Formats: sequence, C-alpha cells, structure tokens
Amino acid sequence: MKLSTVLGVALLLATPATAPAQASVPRLDGTWRTETPDGPQEIVVRADSSASWGDETVRWRLIADSIFLAFGDEWIVYNYQLDGNALTLSGGDLVDPIALERVGPPTPRPSGVPVPPAPPMSRRADVFDE
Repeated sequence: MKLSTVLGVALLLATPATAPAQASVPRLDGTWRTETPDGPQEIVVRADSSASWGDETVRWRLIADSIFLAFGDEWIVYNYQLDGNALTLSGGDLVDPIALERVGPPTPRPSGVPVPPAPPMSRRADVFDE
C-alpha cells in the first residue's frame, strides 16, 4: 500500500460536492488520523471538495458508498464505511482496509493553494493489482 494512497483516500471525505439526494448526507469533513508504517499521518478533509496531507492537496467526490479521489487526470475510487468518528476505506489500490479516526475539525485550505481541477468522471484509474 502506498503512503500517498493511504493519505489521499482519507482526503476525499467531507460533505460531498456532488452526491445524489439522500435523507442524510454523511459528514466526512474533519482532521483524520491513521497509523502507517512511517508513523501517524493526518489528513484534512474540507467541505470545499479539497483534502490535504503534508504538501499534497487533492479533490474528492462522494457518491453513494464510494469516495472518488482525483490524482492528476484520473479518479481513484475507494469504498468507505463511516461509524461516528471511525472511517474505514477499502478497495481501489489498497491491499488491506485502512482505519482512520476523526480527531478534530478541518483546518482551512491555505490561501494560494487552489482546489485541483476535477478530471471527467469517465477518467477512472484501473484497479491496481499487486
């Protein structure tokens, strides 16, 4: 599993910018923490469709039980399960599911850091086999 993938997956999680009408929309915005082989990592998911970790900022979309993350000119799709402040991501290029914990509210996106453009929804990355 790639560290950028672990962090990027968590980034797409906020009130969806585009989602089908639902009785209640999951609230995924916040600061999320996960343990990695390199130590704890934090991902900030914002309601403006941006997510950040370290110096990286990506765009996300939430559709049904799937999170779409824009990496470059393609979307990578992951499944998610949200239970309060516990989030589990699976699928896509992940070998094993990733568990994250919401540890606080999102921080604002730094000024001068744009939300990356969204690739067309038809540009989905192939699932990675390892």
